[in-house]
Formats: sequence, C-alpha cells, structure tokens
Amino acid sequence: MSTGGGSAFGGKIFIGADHRGFKFKKKIVKLLTQKKYDVVDMGAFTDKISCDYPHITKKVAHKVLTNKEAKGILVCMTGLGHSITANKIPGIRAALCYNKKAAMFSRKHNDANVLILGAKFVKKDELFEIVKTWLREKFEGGRHLRRVNQIKKIEKEMLR
Repeated sequence: MSTGGGSAFGGKIFIGADHRGFKFKKKIVKLLTQKKYDVVDMGAFTDKISCDYPHITKKVAHKVLTNKEAKGILVCMTGLGHSITANKIPGIRAALCYNKKAAMFSRKHNDANVLILGAKFVKKDELFEIVKTWLREKFEGGRHLRRVNQIKKIEKEMLR
C-alpha cells in the first residue's frame, strides 16, 4: 500500500467505468499505478461494447464499503448515472466533480468516498489534478461531521 507520493490517502482505489468513460478510466488507472497507488479495475474492459453502468457502480460501491480505507472512482459520459446510482447505496457519499475545487470540497466538507467523473464535461488537461486533489484532501470534521452524521441518520431512517 502506497501513500502515492505524499498523498493523504494510502488505501485501495476501486475504479469502474461504462463504455463511455472507458478511455478516461484507462488514463486514471495508468496515472495511479505509476504513482504506486493500489488500484483495482472493476470494468468495463472495453469501449467497443455498450454496457450498463449500474452494475459497475454497485460493484465499486460494495468494494468501498467492505474494504477499510478504500475509495472509489467511477466514470461515465456525464457522471450523472453513476452519481444517482451510487448515492442510492447506504454508506456511499458519491460526489460528481467536474473541477478541482469541487473535488477538494467533496472530501473536506462531505467526506465523499466515491469520486464520479463525467468524461464529456471534465477537461482532459484537468483530469489528473481533479483525481490527485480528491485523493489528497482529508475530511475536516467539525461542523461538517455533524452534517455527514445527519446524512447517515437519514439513510438509516429511510431503510426502516
């Protein structure tokens, strides 16, 4: 397990994409592997065959929830489908981030455990900075912990 060259994160990263996010996913896997992160690719494994993103979302979310210190990254065309699906899963706080600042706040204020990227809207030259920022930032706690705990309470209430 690596700290990724001084990053705050050293756990496993489970990554997935549908066919429309496949090329971005490949770039992210390559970057993170070069930086010595522990990356597990959950599919799709080609962009030549259309696939349904909810299955991949569920696989990544399950791994994040069952592996201590794990985080997830999901990529599709807009990020919206993965985001909607991931946030249906209790314990997942998925953040759709189209820029570095959103990635920073999703970790610092919301303790997001899954990063969602939209290949159509994230600029190629900003992709790595968004991912690195999201992995580097730590949850601030404080008033934000109170709010995250409120989210957890809502999840529990809705599961009854």
